[in-house]
Amino acid sequence: MRFINKDVEPNSLSPLNLAFLGDCVYELLVRETLVCEANRPINDLHRESVKYVSASAQTQAFEKIKNILTTEELAQFKRARNAKTGHSPKSATVAEYHTATGLESLFGWLYLNNETERIRELFKIICE
Repeated sequence: MRFINKDVEPNSLSPLNLAFLGDCVYELLVRETLVCEANRPINDLHRESVKYVSASAQTQAFEKIKNILTTEELAQFKRARNAKTGHSPKSATVAEYHTATGLESLFGWLYLNNETERIRELFKIICE
């Protein structure tokens, strides 16, 4: 399901543009999961969400799904992981930051390809 009804070719977009979008897709999955689990104070929700959306947490998430990614999905991940971000991470290693960028790009790419079920499948494995 997409919110904007506009044709776009995800493979023609920069991997960092896909990561920009994928960051939001991933964050929405985390937030929806937390809200659906329990009615909690906002500060608790924020504290819990940070456990999932940090670069180190996203690196661990990638480790859980890397062996089930298709060749095309893995290529998309690597394309973003290897992109020059021009950013120095503060609370993660450079490797973790690049891995997180790759994961976010993958989720952005899947979203723009209308691969909602695949997004759900991968996120379910991440949460296990």
